[in-house]
Amino acid sequence: MQDILKSENLSIDFGGHRAVNQVTMAIQEKKFTSVIGPNGAGKTTLFNLLSGQLSPSEGRIFHKGSDITSLSPAERARLGIGRSFQITNVFPNLTVLENVRLAVQSQQKVRYQIFAHYKHYKSMKEKAMSLLEVVLLKEKAETIAVNLAHGEKRKLEIAMLLALETDVLLLDEPTAGMSIEEVPAILEVIRKIKQQGDQTIVLIEHKIDMILDLSDEVLVLFHGELLAQGSPEEIMENETVQSAYLGGLYDEHLA
Repeated sequence: MQDILKSENLSIDFGGHRAVNQVTMAIQEKKFTSVIGPNGAGKTTLFNLLSGQLSPSEGRIFHKGSDITSLSPAERARLGIGRSFQITNVFPNLTVLENVRLAVQSQQKVRYQIFAHYKHYKSMKEKAMSLLEVVLLKEKAETIAVNLAHGEKRKLEIAMLLALETDVLLLDEPTAGMSIEEVPAILEVIRKIKQQGDQTIVLIEHKIDMILDLSDEVLVLFHGELLAQGSPEEIMENETVQSAYLGGLYDEHLA
């Protein structure tokens, strides 16, 4: 299995603070990789570097072997790197279906044309509906997005990402702000995407049980540095990780 996303000595400074420090890592294609670490470890900053929201102070980023360090977020998205944020990012006054259809239309580089054949737009609607089925929102297709529950908005955002047909999904705490009742539904959506097997998923998440259940590999960040990388079992048994990050959480979840 080849590496789809790599970094070499990736670092970024904010004033006198180094938020990410010399991170060299590789993400395998079509694998599920989770990034964990305490608050302030640099997880979201790493995602911002990988997706192009931030430019590194040092180091390089590669996608399928090509150096993408200088590319913008839009250019990286066109290459196949899609990213969700901790705060939902949908069009609140459009229906659920319209949100996803616009994403499909964007991916197909189609501008609305009043005299275009209706079947052309029908195919985009059908594609959007199939994606809503994946994220368990088909029954909410005609609902105005602002009226969705928080967890449903997260699922809608994932559908919009899927519509862009990216080969890498960077998911930044998809369960953030959710009630306990909402979490199982988003877990089911992420599991369905993983089972389809045609995308690389990189997840930032604090829920250890979720990480153990879904991940093929886990990266541990601590003070902006890559502390460890390995299978979930290897990470849970790593004494350095236990002492630096997991602490009592390890015993609580795995005892």
